Amino acid sequence: MLPGMRKIYILPNMVTTANMFCGFYSVILSSRGEFLHASWAIIAAAVFDAMDGRIARMAKATSQFGVEYDSLSDLTSFGMAPAFLMYYWALLPFERLGWVAAFMYLACAALRLARFNTNTAVAPKGFFQGLASPIAAGLLATLVIFQNATGFPDADSETIFSTRVLGLTSVLLTAALMVSTIRFPSFKELNWRSKATFGYLMILMVTLVLVALKPEITLFVVTCSYICLSLIWNVYRLLAGKTEEVSA
Repeated sequence: MLPGMRKIYILPNMVTTANMFCGFYSVILSSRGEFLHASWAIIAAAVFDAMDGRIARMAKATSQFGVEYDSLSDLTSFGMAPAFLMYYWALLPFERLGWVAAFMYLACAALRLARFNTNTAVAPKGFFQGLASPIAAGLLATLVIFQNATGFPDADSETIFSTRVLGLTSVLLTAALMVSTIRFPSFKELNWRSKATFGYLMILMVTLVLVALKPEITLFVVTCSYICLSLIWNVYRLLAGKTEEVSA
């Protein structure tokens, strides 16, 4: 082993590599016009991203190398891949505005990841500062999946509910939310062993059933609900005077 070189844990970094592979494969699929498969590849990348950190903590295999490698993989899967997907799916007719919007999304995802890495030690664990890049990418990917399943928004429409207009709006909105200081619940401090009412259990069961029956629709609805409810929660805190300073 070279001087100064540290051990690299295999299992969590293999999962991170799977995350990056899915993101890269999504870019390839988007360039071929296979938007549905490209979207599912981003969803798969998000699943691997959710697994690698937990595997590392369970195996006591966390390392600074893994943290940096995970961020680079996330930039591929949740920055580059969604930008390519939305450009070819919706933004191409806008010409220069289209590729500028796609680049803005990529740049905001990079800024979001860089800020997250520098604030990890001081930021509260109960929420994200700004929309997490996997959720932003998930919204764009599930929008494509939702449109393929329902036909809405209409790809040929010239109204504000057309694919390209809603695509452009979604790209700009998620880019802005990623670099904002708005709080979004992370559920990292949620005690899964705590007692809960029967109603919460039923809500969870119904959600899982709906995802299993119609993931093409339910995943998009759940992602939109998370973002919208988080924004409403922030407005409530602002009106109630419960806002707290968040380091930028």
